[in-house]
Parts: sequence; structure tokens; C-alpha cells
Amino acid sequence: MARKSSRPDQSGPSQRQLRVAEEIRHILAGILMRGELHDPLVVGVSVTVSEVRISPDLKNATVFALPLGGAHVDEVLKGLNRSAPYLRAQVGHAMQLRYAPTLTFVEDKSFDEAHHIEELLRSEKVARDLKAKARSDDGEA
Repeated sequence: MARKSSRPDQSGPSQRQLRVAEEIRHILAGILMRGELHDPLVVGVSVTVSEVRISPDLKNATVFALPLGGAHVDEVLKGLNRSAPYLRAQVGHAMQLRYAPTLTFVEDKSFDEAHHIEELLRSEKVARDLKAKARSDDGEA
């Protein structure tokens, strides 16, 4: 008999997925910080691992990473994906999981999106709209 889900809406990741993904992020960040990778495209490059998303079966993990300064993103990601089997083994040794998840490294675009939103909020049009909203709120009171 199948277990009944305690979560009525299955829209987001489970608590276990979030915990495992965060632990994988910490392990990978430590490995990269210590410079344990010897791939020529990654050596000497500071890489930020901002997020890990893991599948519900915990067998596949997508790692969102970006080199510091955003330079040579494609080459660094290529090097990280080439080193993925080694990193998978390290994650497997560090965690008590039935299966070590397959790691796929992708570019983290959240920093670009945050910068774009910040530019929009600082734009003249938004400032004008905020001033108009403040005036209309003052007039209603």
C-alpha cells in the first residue's frame, strides 16, 4: 500500500530534498575551496556554488555554479562537468545515502537576474511611479 503524502500540494521539493541538496552544496563548496580538483580549466579559479537542486529520488542533482567575477563561465563549467564523477564519489563518501547522486553543473543566472531587477527598481520610471503612489496615498488620508 502506498504511503499517503503529508503534503497536500506536491509543488515544491520535500524537506529531505532540501536538506540533502544543502549538504551537497556544502561538500562541493569545501572541495572547491580547498582546491582538490586538478582539471586545468578549474585550477586556480574561485567557484561559487549557490544552489543545488536534487530530484525526488535523490539520484540526480543540478549544481548551480559560477566562477568568481563571471569570467570564462563555459570553460569552468566544462571542467566541473568533466570532474563530476570524482565529485560524485566525494559526495558519496561524505554522505550516508543509498546512491550518490549524479552531478550536473550549470551556470547560475540568479546574480544576473538580481542585477537586472535592481536596475529596474532604480530606473526613473519606477521612481516616478512610486512618487505618484505616495502622493495619491497622502491625498486619500
